[in-house]
Amino acid sequence: MLNQVHGAIKVFAGNSSKRLAEQICRQLDLDLGDLDVGKFSDGETSVNIKESVRGCDVFVVQSTNTPVNDNLMELLLICDACKRASAGRITAVVPYFGYARQDRQARPRDPISAKLVADIIQTAGANRVLTMDLHSSQVQGFFNIPVDNLLGMPVLTKYIKKIGVPSDLTIVSPDTGSVVRSRAMASRFDAPLAIIDKRRPRANVMEVMNVIGDVEGRTCLMLDDMIDTGGTICQGAEALVQHGAKEVIACCTHAVLSGPAIERLQNSKLSKVIVLDTIELPEEKKIDKIEVVSIADIFAEAIERVYTDLPMSKLFE
Repeated sequence: MLNQVHGAIKVFAGNSSKRLAEQICRQLDLDLGDLDVGKFSDGETSVNIKESVRGCDVFVVQSTNTPVNDNLMELLLICDACKRASAGRITAVVPYFGYARQDRQARPRDPISAKLVADIIQTAGANRVLTMDLHSSQVQGFFNIPVDNLLGMPVLTKYIKKIGVPSDLTIVSPDTGSVVRSRAMASRFDAPLAIIDKRRPRANVMEVMNVIGDVEGRTCLMLDDMIDTGGTICQGAEALVQHGAKEVIACCTHAVLSGPAIERLQNSKLSKVIVLDTIELPEEKKIDKIEVVSIADIFAEAIERVYTDLPMSKLFE
């Protein structure tokens, strides 16, 4: 049990992250807070905290994945309920932060949805946010409260070392946007880096996939922050095999897996897909190719450090 520093520490969970929250509580030797989250007959979200939180250091664990708006509303209402019940501090623990891709105006008159979501989380009562691998790091600047953006790559690296690092490993960035992340992982394994450059010559013409780097006869590990519909990662795997790759593995932090993603992964050239459990996979998305690695340890340590006012920098080493 954690030594009491502020008020008592309490961890609550919405419906999207209940399993992860239970694992975090086991790590911290805590009981998960007693909370009812449901629906009224008209579809409105219902929240009832069934224990006192007065003066407590409260952590609300809730990813805002599909159904995004329902899960976001649950997070907001839980925070608001804690604030109105006189919680001492409220930390929103959002392993997967939905709307982070809408971080700028891509077209005239577009909303900047990530900024709006940041504003309403603060208005709901959050004093701090804990998240992991924001799709756009600039979203941190949309908040006027501390935001700790934890890294999934060390967890993935540790798991890959545990199952065995191939001697012929090459780290592959599936697009130019993931080069920095992939280069960092390549340095951890002292492995070469390859980059997939995809471009569409003209409208309605198939993308041309160019592989920059030597992948022939090698085991390729593609790294990305998320897999959504699976198009980029599956096309990348196809291109790598065409360029002579012996085996292609994919890994990511957030398994969004929307639309045709599961079918694409199942039929792809990928031998396995390693994902973190920032998003809880429903049974219909659990296929043999997908291996899930828990992030409970790193979030439990982050929560302990926030509660005890210890530096967070160790978690980024």
